[in-house]
Amino acid sequence: MQQERLTAGADLQASTPEVRIGLSRAGVTGVQKAVRLQHGGRDALVSAEIECFVDLDPAQKGVHMSRFPEVFEEAIDKVVIDEKLLVENLAEHIARNIVERQQALRAEVKVAARYPIERLTPVTALRTQELVTLIGIAAASRTTSRRVVGVEATGINACPCAQGLVRAEAAGRLSEAGFEEGDVERILELVPLATHNQRGRGTLFLGTEERLNAEDLVDLVERSMSSPIYELLKRPDELFVVEHAHLTPRFVEDSVRLMVKSALDGYPGLADDDFVLARQVNFETIHNHDVLAERFGTVGELRGELRSGEHSLAHTELRDWLRAVA
Repeated sequence: MQQERLTAGADLQASTPEVRIGLSRAGVTGVQKAVRLQHGGRDALVSAEIECFVDLDPAQKGVHMSRFPEVFEEAIDKVVIDEKLLVENLAEHIARNIVERQQALRAEVKVAARYPIERLTPVTALRTQELVTLIGIAAASRTTSRRVVGVEATGINACPCAQGLVRAEAAGRLSEAGFEEGDVERILELVPLATHNQRGRGTLFLGTEERLNAEDLVDLVERSMSSPIYELLKRPDELFVVEHAHLTPRFVEDSVRLMVKSALDGYPGLADDDFVLARQVNFETIHNHDVLAERFGTVGELRGELRSGEHSLAHTELRDWLRAVA
């Protein structure tokens, strides 16, 4: 135990802790800030949530928690003035500054901002605004940094399993009613079949130096589900969404696999040591639980598995990929 008396002006955080063991993460979470994002040629003042952590040395009692908000304010002002603000740029800028201000070996920062995207409804072409989450994650050391660009968007999935049960039951009823086998198949192909729907939340992260467009990533996420959803829907639009979803039934696992493949196909310039994470959560309607699927790994790991079709034992996690920063 430390015996020396610390004066009121002493740097208590820099003193030796009673238990000398390093901490994997120490910092702040849930910090709310207003950030002016410039994206797609438009400016928008949005709400962002920031969390920031540093690795804590065994010989250091604590981090200077009050310095985190100071760095956030300075970073937001500087990045907005100097360049178009993307969440990944802001996260990287904060991480680099935290390393310097906290005299840390390494820092991790996550910035999540709710951002409005304007689009047209699928049939009536009415303007509607959808909110998506743009996510920037960065890890920085005293010499280098890595960053991840992410998006989170909502859609709808129609359950293939329940639809298969409905199809089989409908085929039996049509046969009992006297329809020939060919006619039964024709009817079932023409008429969308009932199933239960699940509102889903898809998340896609790409760790790369390649410049990415967040709205393109949102499109990849939404297309991995049975159908996008819209805040504003007139009756023709509603019909389109419902029919489209039921004609494209997908499991939560299907959505993740499509996200991964679409990302690799859409960005052929990704390096093998770049990173991909795809996650889908479906909010069940006929169960009290939700369902989740996820796949993560380096681009090389994922490309190799797609080529071979064989299960890869190597699934590099996001924390491990970020920890490659030395």
